[in-house]
Amino acid sequence: MPDEIDKIPDLPQGDFAAELDSNCPLSLRRAAAKVREFPQTPGVYLMKDSAGRVIYVGKAKNLRARAGSYFLKAAAEDRRTADLVREIADIDLIEAESEVDALLVEARLIKDVQPKFNQDLKDDKTFPYLEITTREDYPRVEFTRQPQERGTKLYGPFASAGSLRGAMQVLQKIFKFRTCSLDIDESEEKWRWYRPCLLASIDQCSAPCNLRISKEDYRRDIHRLRMFLEGNKKKLLGEMKDEMRAAAAELRFEKAARLRDEIHMIETLDERGELDTHVQPEVFYVDPKKGLAGLQKVLKLAAQPRTIEGVDIAHLGGGETVASLVQFIDGLPFKPNYRRFKIRDVHGVDDYASIREIIGRRFQRLQDESQMFPDLLLIDGGKGQLGAALGTFAELGIEPPTVISLAKREEEVFVMGQEEPLRLSRHSYALRLLQYVRDEAHRFAQHYHHILRRKSMLGE
Repeated sequence: MPDEIDKIPDLPQGDFAAELDSNCPLSLRRAAAKVREFPQTPGVYLMKDSAGRVIYVGKAKNLRARAGSYFLKAAAEDRRTADLVREIADIDLIEAESEVDALLVEARLIKDVQPKFNQDLKDDKTFPYLEITTREDYPRVEFTRQPQERGTKLYGPFASAGSLRGAMQVLQKIFKFRTCSLDIDESEEKWRWYRPCLLASIDQCSAPCNLRISKEDYRRDIHRLRMFLEGNKKKLLGEMKDEMRAAAAELRFEKAARLRDEIHMIETLDERGELDTHVQPEVFYVDPKKGLAGLQKVLKLAAQPRTIEGVDIAHLGGGETVASLVQFIDGLPFKPNYRRFKIRDVHGVDDYASIREIIGRRFQRLQDESQMFPDLLLIDGGKGQLGAALGTFAELGIEPPTVISLAKREEEVFVMGQEEPLRLSRHSYALRLLQYVRDEAHRFAQHYHHILRRKSMLGE
């Protein structure tokens, strides 16, 4: 598990210096007073003991609020923070330009300093790293808890697995690196006919699997990512601006425009979404890789499904109906592509008609815009719900992806083209992954349901 201290939420706001009584050490009260002058911006804070040693490093979206929470009475009484608070004699800060910058600085400091109260992070095989392969034509960027011994460049360890996943998604919008496990060889012509995944369609991957980018240009993007991860943002921006000006002078305007956009994204990184917006929930009982391998086997698919979408219907007080669509990529939620829908054409409670409307709206749009279909579509329900979805594809004349439904009572899996449902072991990785997708779709639909109910009750 990640560092318990780092996982606790900010404690209630208050005048933390005033909360400390006269029995507290003078050094602790001085540290509390010092924190009152901290900025309310992202950064890293360093707790020190009476000998001046750094005993804890933490990151913050709001330095004053987060660091100040350790000087409230509640922190001194909480078992997770009490030992740390007793040893605090001083505190320093390092400001950062964004949450992502703060996360990277925190990881570098923890690795270099090895603070006492971050000591759990010393187990290199337990905590998360960002890993970049170095011996491939098109290097991969991966989240891992088990780093390879050779052939990779490691960054970390990171205190928060969720924050690392969020940062990777933010950075992928800029540097467009691949996260798949394909063994891509530039010299093999077969890759020119490979179908890229959804990340290419939403412009978050440069699609080396389809050879849309040369090995040299892709490696240049990876080099830029590594410069950023290593704290060389100013140098990186200088090099990119020089390259942009040179491209414009050579009348290579498309390349100059792309560099201009990438420079802007790096300079405004703090505006590209908070990490909590992109963070993926930790999956403790689901192994994504084993789940995908299991689905390929039980559904007799030609390849593992990289993109899974799940659909759920929710009813607002028996009247207004809403729907949710969640998307998983490589077995993990991809929150930027979650979608909510209000049912427009169905009156009353009719799940089948609601499913037909949502499937029609979703896939007609994907077809019209020539966007990628998911590899697997999961409907929450039984045989009837599956039939409603397949009927919509038939009416629209659209070739469906693999469509299945998951019935909650017996957890039976109904598969298109099969009369009898699959009854998977309750412990199978494939079923657990399907349950995760189904439950996430249900949670997201219910959340929308609550938003609309609150608006109708409060007139918002």
